[in-house]
Amino acid sequence: MFTIKPACAKCAKEIKGNDLVFVRMKYPTTRGMTEIKAYLQNNGDIFCETCYEK
Repeated sequence: MFTIKPACAKCAKEIKGNDLVFVRMKYPTTRGMTEIKAYLQNNGDIFCETCYEK
């Protein structure tokens, strides 16, 4: 199956389980069930805690 390897959009640091992240994305217009990790990876910019605080 596909493996999602999220990384920080600014420094490219790999995001691991239980890391604090911040996501910039547009609020979705549709409702429904989705796999949250894949949705965030495809529709948002993920930032690690260090880059977000800068």
